[in-house]
Amino acid sequence: MKDLSKDDILNIPEGVNISIKSRIVTVNGPRGELTKNLRHLNMEIKFVGNDKLKFVVYHGNRKHVACIRTVRSIINNMIIGVTKGFEYKMRYVYAHFPINVIIADDAKSVEIRNFLGQKVSFRVKMLEGVIVSQSSSQKDELVLTGNDLEAVSQSAASIQQITSVKNKDIRKFLDGVYVSERNILESSA
Repeated sequence: MKDLSKDDILNIPEGVNISIKSRIVTVNGPRGELTKNLRHLNMEIKFVGNDKLKFVVYHGNRKHVACIRTVRSIINNMIIGVTKGFEYKMRYVYAHFPINVIIADDAKSVEIRNFLGQKVSFRVKMLEGVIVSQSSSQKDELVLTGNDLEAVSQSAASIQQITSVKNKDIRKFLDGVYVSERNILESSA
């Protein structure tokens, strides 16, 4: 049986401004601004007071109601991004040929050389808002930071996928660049 309405509430912390126009959500905070287009979802997003957002679906079936929690999580991740930020750490794993990673274009792209001894160099551009750097405390580690969780995680996934082993037994050839840690940065303006 369909429910007449389902809803969920998200608290907005101090120092964060959210504006919603036609299901295009813009979140402003101390670290910057993030915008997300949610027009493809048929749901109502409205303010309850000054510090709460309410997500409502009317006459929704099971899959439609499941979107409430997804949208709530997306906006919550945007709030965390503009207040604290996200950090992914990636480690180089190699058995014989050491992987050389060069950060180029003012920390906006990564070039991977000598992967499995290949002469080909792989280049991955970071998505907008993502900054990559070498770890100062750990050898053979990259650190990706940014405000947008989707951009940081997709940039890490692009690096991991470009170093996947082809035409060999992946149980034996475990070389690559893998995500080792995911963190929320401490608030720094």
